[in-house]
Amino acid sequence: MEILKIALQALKTNKLRSFLTILGIIVGIFSIISISTILSMLQNTIESNVTSGLGSDTFKIRKFPAVIMSHEEWLEFRKREDITVDEYQRFKDKLEGEAKYIGAEQWVYGKIFKYKNKKTNPDMSLCGATVEYFPNNQLIAASGRNFNNQDYQRYEKVIVLGDALAKFLFEDQDPLGEEITVDGDKLRVIGVLEKRGDWFGQSRDNFAVTPLSTFQNMFGKRARSIDITVSVFNKNEYDNMLEKASGYFRTIRKVPAGDPENFSIISNESVLAEIDGITKGIRIGAYVIALIALLAAGVGIMNIMLVSVTERTKEIGIRKAIGAKRKNILVQFLIESVVLSLFGGIIGIFLGLI
Repeated sequence: MEILKIALQALKTNKLRSFLTILGIIVGIFSIISISTILSMLQNTIESNVTSGLGSDTFKIRKFPAVIMSHEEWLEFRKREDITVDEYQRFKDKLEGEAKYIGAEQWVYGKIFKYKNKKTNPDMSLCGATVEYFPNNQLIAASGRNFNNQDYQRYEKVIVLGDALAKFLFEDQDPLGEEITVDGDKLRVIGVLEKRGDWFGQSRDNFAVTPLSTFQNMFGKRARSIDITVSVFNKNEYDNMLEKASGYFRTIRKVPAGDPENFSIISNESVLAEIDGITKGIRIGAYVIALIALLAAGVGIMNIMLVSVTERTKEIGIRKAIGAKRKNILVQFLIESVVLSLFGGIIGIFLGLI
């Protein structure tokens, strides 16, 4: 107990030195906790946004994979043949009755939407889709309705707006029944979708959906590849349906046995696995930096205690002269180090958690 009092008194005597040492520990601990928290929040945000877009019982068949790591990869995937409406229809016929919804969608980007004298920036997206697009992507009409099979079969020039797009063009006005213009084509608004929110600061509601039949009349049938979306009746059938869909589509595209697929199947799990592979490197780098900061704090304590021993040789000599053993002096300096580390650690943990 007496040694503890002496150690604490020594720390009080050298307040600035003690403060700087504690500060180093605080920074190290705070860095580790903060980085861990930020990475965890980032992971949760990604998972939440992925699962809120593509349902847990839904997967997609696309020309391109969900994540492309380089321009060279993109050029390689670009060589794949586009997925056509005919292939979609043959695929749908094969799976009819086995899957809950089998839909198709096509996209154009960088479009300008106009309403009277108001127009958007050229950063809006337009989707041409079958009616299954809405349940497969968990999209619900907040007002009006989504288009139906009758609209699709009749090539009706109707459109369903995303929340942000509707608010920009119409503000407080009711958009239902109004006509907007996209690339010179007039489309009648029949619905507005529920707000989906942002994705890393970018709105996910700056888009609109029109029947795929109408979309292809506007932009041409061979302008781009379509995406096929499939949702299952029961989650227990999900993995089996993935294998079955892959086999059916290989047959439709006449992919020889043993050859790699010339299309990509995208599920929540595959997207999250790709993203996890990317973030793993970031996570390791961040933890290395945090550990270096903590190590620097430890080296700081070591140097401070070394300086302290050097400066206090006179005190050590006096204590030895009055009977203090080498062990007692060693314990005193160890207690000083532990107290500094403990205080720094507690404060660092507290700051990291608030």
